[in-house]
Amino acid sequence: MQVSVETTQGLERKMTVAVPREQVDTAVTARLQQTARSIRLNGFRKGKVPFKVIKSKFGKEVRMEVINELMNQTYFEALNQENLKPAGQPQIEPNRLEDESADLEFTATFEVYPEVELPDFSKVAVERVVADVTDSDIDEMIETLRTQRQSWEVADRPAADGDMVNIDYVGKKDGEEFAGGKAEGSSVVLGSERMISGFEAGMQGKVAGDEFTLPLSFPEEYHNADLAGQEVEFGIKINSVNEQVLPELNEEFYASFGVDEGGEEAFRTEVASNMKRELKTATRNKLKNAIMDALVEKVDFTIPQSLIAAEVQQLRQQALQQMGGGQNIDSSMLPDELFAEQARRRVVLGLVLGEIIQIEAIKVDAAQVRERIEELASTYESPEEVVNWYYGNKDQLESIESGVLEDQVFDFIIERATISEKSVPYQEAIAPEPRKDSTPEQTADDSEGGA
Repeated sequence: MQVSVETTQGLERKMTVAVPREQVDTAVTARLQQTARSIRLNGFRKGKVPFKVIKSKFGKEVRMEVINELMNQTYFEALNQENLKPAGQPQIEPNRLEDESADLEFTATFEVYPEVELPDFSKVAVERVVADVTDSDIDEMIETLRTQRQSWEVADRPAADGDMVNIDYVGKKDGEEFAGGKAEGSSVVLGSERMISGFEAGMQGKVAGDEFTLPLSFPEEYHNADLAGQEVEFGIKINSVNEQVLPELNEEFYASFGVDEGGEEAFRTEVASNMKRELKTATRNKLKNAIMDALVEKVDFTIPQSLIAAEVQQLRQQALQQMGGGQNIDSSMLPDELFAEQARRRVVLGLVLGEIIQIEAIKVDAAQVRERIEELASTYESPEEVVNWYYGNKDQLESIESGVLEDQVFDFIIERATISEKSVPYQEAIAPEPRKDSTPEQTADDSEGGA
């Protein structure tokens, strides 16, 4: 096997491989002989078909199969011989394919991984957000939990902000009903801002049985172009007014969250523990994001376009899944440009983190994997069963190991980076921040009547 490699441009390589004709012929003959032993043809017994007949009938087809297999096999052998590490899939083109008297020759065009020069991590300056869980934070969280378990009771009074009203309504534009502007028995929480401006406010002070008309305007940026900026009227009937009822803080409420003993004190302790765990995760993720931002800015190397293209495809698939599996979605709505910068960021970070793992010979810590799994399992009724499930499920275990290994790499960077601290309130610390590697989501508003 003869191999020659040419650098075309940047990271692109053009590798030409020549396989001796004798090697091809030998492989073709062996394949045809194997076929002859098992093939059945009219007029011949099984295994008794003459080789000349087999070659005449199946020679070209078998030869192409063998050539494809040899190109795939020798491509990887040539990569090893030339010590090349391809990034992405190659484009392989055979040469002189029709000339059976010549050696098999093919050309593989591909990109190679770049030389990744790691930055001086001591010059990676980032800010770590820190916060405490105060009693008032716990009080606020408990009220949030009560709201999640709220119920509604009929109120014999005028509707007020925070009430849920059940209504029938009909929207009209220029005296004619418009599509999507009619509903019966629809429930709306006043102040939720689910409906267009003025709709919910117009129901405050009304009582069950009231019927009235609200003149309103759709916003200029409304997703339905036929209604955007248009003046309309909604005929509304109030069926009922319902007020929010929060559950009492009692043993039944505590038990619904798994706290069967210890009363309010034990419940507050459990809530605080969960909040601290959430705080730890949130602040850790923000620190990781800050480090990733700093790394992307500091590193400078050529990025394989094939890796970016593959990442774009993956991000597009993720976006389609978020849109409901991609059903009836025109792919032109998700052009490559929409994911290009996000894909570039992911590829850069993957190359940098991979280089750190290789240079520092970082191996996944089994103890940390066990700790991560036990932490996940602790939220279930039978933690040990969950732990066993993870260790018995290869894909799930590898996912945990991958996350732990990534954390180990970031710990390596954090130990060497220049980190300052910023104290903030708990709610600010756990608030999500816009992610540079998040996938786009569908933003169309499909709610009824301007919701």
